[in-house]
Amino acid sequence: MTGSSKLVSQNEALQMVRAWQASGKKVVFSNGCFDILHAGHVEYLQAARKLGDVLLIGLNSDASVRRLKGLNRPICCETDRATVLSALQVVDALTLFDDDTPEELIGTLLPDILVKGADWAVEQIAGAQAVLNHGGAVLTIPLLDGRSTSRIIEKIIHHTSQAPDCSGTP
Repeated sequence: MTGSSKLVSQNEALQMVRAWQASGKKVVFSNGCFDILHAGHVEYLQAARKLGDVLLIGLNSDASVRRLKGLNRPICCETDRATVLSALQVVDALTLFDDDTPEELIGTLLPDILVKGADWAVEQIAGAQAVLNHGGAVLTIPLLDGRSTSRIIEKIIHHTSQAPDCSGTP
């Protein structure tokens, strides 16, 4: 698949999840803004994909990102974010959601495994209860220290002339 061809409607995502599950595949779901994709995102997605057979991403729409992160975000539009995520082999499909959280989407899809970063407590993860009630698992994945879109934006704003800091220290 090329471009954002892995981007599907929520209805198509539901059909895909049911077909994958019917064939015995373990479906992993995660969500996020994925604005300015960085090494932390890539390592996180690789770890999420290893937990099952397929990885489905719920991608915040531009309007959703603006409500969550502020009027100056996203930096990259949803079409571009979907294109970049689609280029990653570990991502099998993605679908946009416009709500502030993917709770309704997760409650509809009912993946086998719901994954978020370790900066979230399981009881705070949107959709966790629906997945648990359906017999699924909710897991967290450690984050790569010092990597975040907000940190990248901060560096750009301050026009640092230093070489890139890949040590993970602030």
